[in-house]
This record gives sequence, C-alpha cells and structure tokens, in this order.
Amino acid sequence: MPRFDHFSKEALGFLTDLKSNNTRDWFNQHRKTYEVEVREPTKEFARHMSDALGQFTGRTHDAKIYRINRDIRFSKDKTPYNAHIHISFAPQSDQLSPPMWFFGLSPEKLSLGCGVFQYDKEGLTRFRAAMAGPQGAALIRLANALPTQGLRVSAPDLKRVPPGFDKAHPHGDALRRKGFSGWKDIEDPGFVTKPSLTARTLREMTALRPIYDLLFDLG
Repeated sequence: MPRFDHFSKEALGFLTDLKSNNTRDWFNQHRKTYEVEVREPTKEFARHMSDALGQFTGRTHDAKIYRINRDIRFSKDKTPYNAHIHISFAPQSDQLSPPMWFFGLSPEKLSLGCGVFQYDKEGLTRFRAAMAGPQGAALIRLANALPTQGLRVSAPDLKRVPPGFDKAHPHGDALRRKGFSGWKDIEDPGFVTKPSLTARTLREMTALRPIYDLLFDLG
C-alpha cells in the first residue's frame, strides 16, 4: 500500500452515498470500497496525525477511530451506520481528563476540534476550582477571542453558577461550564482529498492550540 498522503475522492463519495443509502444491504454491496478507500486510509491518517501532534505538542498522542456502526439500541434513529469519519487524539498524561484533538469528516464539511467535552465528577471538581481562580478569567478571554478568528466555541452548560460558588462570581461564564471545546469548520469536505493532508490539518489546528495549553495546565 502506498504511503498515505490524502483521502481519495472515492472515500468522500462513499460517505456521501452511504448517507443516502444507509442500509446493511447497500453497505455490504460496497464493503470493498469502504475497506480500501475509507477504513485503511483512516488508520494510516490516524497514525500520521498522532505523530504530527506529538511533534507539535511535545507529548505522545494516541488515536481513537470511532466505529462506523451506530449503537441503535436506545435510539429512535435506526440507521445502522455513521456516514462520517470521527477520530480523537489524546495526549498520554497522568491528567484524568486531558484535552483532546478531534477530526470529524462528513459529506458536508470537515470539523477540527480541541478540548474536553465534559469532565467526569472528579475532573469537574478540579476544573471548577481552577475556573474560580485566574485560569477562569483566561478561559473567558479565550472563549470571547476565538469566535473573532472564525472558530466555534462550546456554550456554557448551565444557566446558573453551580452551588458552592457566589452567584455573582466574576468568572460565572467559566463556572457554568462542564467542559470547554473549540472548533474550526472547513466547509469544503474536499479539503481531505488534496495532497499533504496531515500537514495541512495540523496547520489548521494551530488556531486551537490555546485551548489545549489552557486545559492541560489545569493539571
């Protein structure tokens, strides 16, 4: 197999067609295309991107490729497959919930992200303690600045400041969060079919680096 450089137009076409023909019969008829054009290149890209993020941050990253099969046990939507490619990249760390990088390709767009969707109970306690201090002010400044750069930022999860903190706390916007993430949306999914995908993806992710640094420093 040639060294990975970018996804093929056939890979993007497969995702587009799968969205319109999301059945097991159609998927089985096109399984070979999935394996050759989507599954194996995704594995190769994940390896290359993990290495690139490791060099970028100075920390080894582990990639997780999310399954194409949907868990439909408790969903009203019974379509069996995800018509997208989702990969997360987590730094190796003693931190309980370190910030991760995200790559999400759909037939409509490519979304690149960084952050923590939602801390677990212990992580949330530590996050809120940090948000009550100077790092909370830093997060608020970052959340306000990133949209001016064309980035999308997650909204606070709570309507009110959680119990245990002053309702009028100056860092209320940070304390109302259960996590923090930012996204860069690339509206042309054909981005992934052009040469040097790993290098270009890393270049686009650079704008999200302040999120990674802020959340990693929370310890």
